[in-house]
Amino acid sequence: MFDGVAKRYDLLNDLLSLGRTKAWRKKTTAIIAPRAGMKILDIAAGTGSSSRPLADAGATVIPMDFSAGMLDAGRVRHPDLPFTQGDALNLPFKENEFDVTTVSFGLRNTADTKKALQEALRVTKVGGRIVIAEFSQPTNRVFRTIYMRYLMRALPPVARAVSSNPDAYVYLAESIIAWPNQKDLAGILTAAGWSDPTWKNLTGGIVAVHSAVKK
Repeated sequence: MFDGVAKRYDLLNDLLSLGRTKAWRKKTTAIIAPRAGMKILDIAAGTGSSSRPLADAGATVIPMDFSAGMLDAGRVRHPDLPFTQGDALNLPFKENEFDVTTVSFGLRNTADTKKALQEALRVTKVGGRIVIAEFSQPTNRVFRTIYMRYLMRALPPVARAVSSNPDAYVYLAESIIAWPNQKDLAGILTAAGWSDPTWKNLTGGIVAVHSAVKK
């Protein structure tokens, strides 16, 4: 599915998020606080939009994705980044290898959330962190209702108008609605072995950036 939407994926994300995607990525980068000497694994990196600012800050970044189509598009846009194909449920890396593992808008697309988080834990160094940017649930009840209606009523027609694979965006809308809220995802992080989970809501909770530590 992601192979089929790779070429226009970033453009459509900006359109369907009403231009907020870049701001969300900028905030996530600030929370990661990348710097020279830091080694980061960017899981479900897609075309590398989340990896680029980490590398630009001096960190060593490995963008990894399951989709060959996404990786091909990423290599064209960012030929200097070491794009790697891999499965989030069976990461092709050694234990205790990364200072930070991060996932931006890709964790909900894995087949087993807890397993993906356990694998991220395995490859993260003791004292290292995971930072997850993911769609979540708006904290205001009225806004949440409006937002959910937008996802299922407005998003599919827009996707049909601009995408060659609109069914992929119907799936994405459904996956957002089915995704755990902020507190529940923090609980899944704890169950997977991570410690001290916290989160920061962005745009009223449409997106939440979760962080946790490996102890």
